[in-house]
Amino acid sequence: MTGTKSPSNTVHVVGAGLAGSEAAWQLAEAGVDVVLHEMRPDRMTEAHRTATPAELVCSNSFRSDDAANNAVGLLHAEMRRLGSLIMRAADANQVPAGGALAVDRDGFSAAVAAALEGHPRIELSRGEISGLPPVDWSSVIVATGPLTAQPLAEAIRDLTDETALAFFDAIAPIVHKDTIDMSKAWFQSRYDKVGPGGTGADYINCPMTKEQYDAFVAALLAGEKTDFKEWETNTPYFDGCLPIEVMAERGHETLRHGPMKPVGLTNPHDPTVKPYAIVQLRQDNKLGTLYNMVGFQTKLKYGPQQQIFRTIPGLENAEFARLGGLHRNTFLNSPKLLDQQLRLRVQPRLRFAGQMTGCEGYVESASIGLIAGLYAAAEVRGANLLPPPPTTALGALLGHITGGHIETVDGPTRSFQPMNINFGLFPPLATAPTRKPDGTRLKGNEKTIAKKQAMSARALADLDRWIAEHLRVAAAA
Repeated sequence: MTGTKSPSNTVHVVGAGLAGSEAAWQLAEAGVDVVLHEMRPDRMTEAHRTATPAELVCSNSFRSDDAANNAVGLLHAEMRRLGSLIMRAADANQVPAGGALAVDRDGFSAAVAAALEGHPRIELSRGEISGLPPVDWSSVIVATGPLTAQPLAEAIRDLTDETALAFFDAIAPIVHKDTIDMSKAWFQSRYDKVGPGGTGADYINCPMTKEQYDAFVAALLAGEKTDFKEWETNTPYFDGCLPIEVMAERGHETLRHGPMKPVGLTNPHDPTVKPYAIVQLRQDNKLGTLYNMVGFQTKLKYGPQQQIFRTIPGLENAEFARLGGLHRNTFLNSPKLLDQQLRLRVQPRLRFAGQMTGCEGYVESASIGLIAGLYAAAEVRGANLLPPPPTTALGALLGHITGGHIETVDGPTRSFQPMNINFGLFPPLATAPTRKPDGTRLKGNEKTIAKKQAMSARALADLDRWIAEHLRVAAAA
């Protein structure tokens, strides 16, 4: 399907996930006509269940919303300043999650869909783009994500003469809350932290003794796993979304230092005994009827999942609204293939956005869709939009994607890998803070906190200047 809008000054966005939806919104808000192409429901993926734009297929969490101390929280704040549709829908559909911004997944996707379908400059076209977009589409944003259909993926590989890199992204199970035994479990956020829409008691916690933990890890290692296809056997995992059994394989105590760490929590049923490990569940929908198992991405088969997870205290009678799964994610060698405006070097009419560019996470993917939309809108108007400063979260992430590989001392290029936003991608401060507002010296972890806060303050100030000096100028062209 090619849509019905005139090809003149129309931008085609392929893929209505978070990145594509955000790109289409930014274009339309800038006064540019958009055809947003989505192959669902004509063709579904291994992970999607609906045809709704911006469906959340993994977690329902957008992670930390702390703009002063956390890089992803800072990215939230920057996107809000840039009129992000994804952040607007997330804020309107948040559910309690401690210091994180989590959403009712169905309400979130419905809000995005309603905004897109109600915008006079956006046409939603259903049907697969099976191969490269037609040559008469002069401006295209490809935001098909990690589950890009095979014909399009092969066409991109043929065009770039590149072998696509890939990793696996696993899905955590979701449990019906009323099947959790609250005589063993309890509500509490780590260190009683209060986040957006939360109370400080936003997670359900299930405690384990050492004996229970040992047996659990042994069962994970022994449980029957999803078989790999021949072409998948050498595909690496992304470290930020490892299946729980893969974490267990890395060491018996690994889970206790990861998603099952027993810190910042006290069991009110037996406050004198410190649990050896703790499983947390986070609210997954606004009604509070579903909870997902935090960090429990898995490639276990369905039968073993139910058997093993029901050995967790409090989940003995758990009923699962969705069991865990596994899907293959693909991404481009973006620093080699894309220019600084996310255009394919060998065919600049094609831009790429979202997770397939080498970012990881809902918010990161949406933010790259946002900047791709802004770049394309400026180009349609004949303007040149300079990139956001590298001191901003958006600029730092963009810098990783378009220049994220380095030359080693020996000469070879480091392998480009997907990345979440983090302060390690930001340029260092000219002068790191050494004193508190009262003049006393910072000590220990206080220095780290003060450094993050200074980087966040710098980022927001620099973004405001970029909006005023470059974005508004490009928009007026």
